[in-house]
Amino acid sequence: MLNNHQLHKIISSILIFFLLWAGLFLPGKKVIAAEDFSPELNAEAAVLVEFSRGETIFAHNESEPLPPASLTKIMTLVIAYKALREGRVTEKEKVIISEESWATGGSQMFLEIGQKVPFEKLVAGIASISANDACIAIAEHLYGSEAAFVQEMNNKARELGLNNTRFQNTTGLPDSEHYTSAEDLGHLARYLIQNFPDALEQHSLQEFTFNDILQYNRNPLLDSYQGADGLKTGHTSVAGYCLVGSAYRDGMRFITVVMNAESNQARLQDSITLLNYAFQNYTLEKIFTAGSKPTALEVFRGDQREIDLLLTNEVEVVIPADHKEKLEVFFEVPENITAPVEKNTELGSIKVMLENETLLESPLVASESVERAGILSIILRSIGDFFTGLWNGISQFLQDMLTRD
Repeated sequence: MLNNHQLHKIISSILIFFLLWAGLFLPGKKVIAAEDFSPELNAEAAVLVEFSRGETIFAHNESEPLPPASLTKIMTLVIAYKALREGRVTEKEKVIISEESWATGGSQMFLEIGQKVPFEKLVAGIASISANDACIAIAEHLYGSEAAFVQEMNNKARELGLNNTRFQNTTGLPDSEHYTSAEDLGHLARYLIQNFPDALEQHSLQEFTFNDILQYNRNPLLDSYQGADGLKTGHTSVAGYCLVGSAYRDGMRFITVVMNAESNQARLQDSITLLNYAFQNYTLEKIFTAGSKPTALEVFRGDQREIDLLLTNEVEVVIPADHKEKLEVFFEVPENITAPVEKNTELGSIKVMLENETLLESPLVASESVERAGILSIILRSIGDFFTGLWNGISQFLQDMLTRD
């Protein structure tokens, strides 16, 4: 005879089965397996990354060290955002512009010597219009010199495992010893978005005005691709046309990196090709919503026999659309727990796996508190359980006798 806990687990398993298989019999778009995706790209190197798990979907010359031009500024901004988060500087803090900052060539905000500019304005200028002068100003303000700031950039690169990266400046202006790879930039872009998601508001600004000078974001994805919200362009005669792109829609985010394309149009087309493949061939599988109670746990000596386990987070994963049938969901919970139990106590987890790889693990917590039952209640319950078990046994015996030939 199944108890309530066992019946609950069986029903949950059946529910999960139908959740995972329901989409398989609906008409859908044509799916191209990742191993069969071999686009003709203009760029010398490229990667396509699924954001939530960091999976590299496509890579071409991904480890090749190449000059990154202004893609360098992704790391410059990481160090600036880190300083803000750690309280080493505030958004409104005024930065005094030096002659060295003013004299920096290339794209700029047109800062003036001695001008006092809020730190947040300099950051926005780097993120939106790739301002070189703002990079120098931030470096000097935080570390006293660009050289000291660059040392911190390289320290962070090592910490993140960017093994094909070395920085010599904050701007990406040409230097034979200044390089990174498409793979490293994909990791770095993901790190920035994961840790500083609000930064995307600045990266997606299409206009920026300072000193009454209106300038426009050079990222061609922003006004030509649905869901595009970043991240950074770069161009020098040595580096060619480069672009780290980011786009979010249908609950999914993908990051693209293209390096050394021959034109602005070529880097845009390569980025669109990669993003189109991602959004057409990947899907967001929503298994459980936050607040769901997908399973229960038997409570020993409690004032109630079982407790529902609650999910505090969404249980959803981004996977190739042709891999739905391979997705597996497991509950990792004990057989029972002894009262008392406090609400929101972590009592187990739910694990989502694909081909022996864990895609997601999320905690299951007690949905309510369960007090320890009194002695009399425990005795009466035990007596009741005994007679219930006895009656069930007799009923089963009689049923077996009647069904015999």
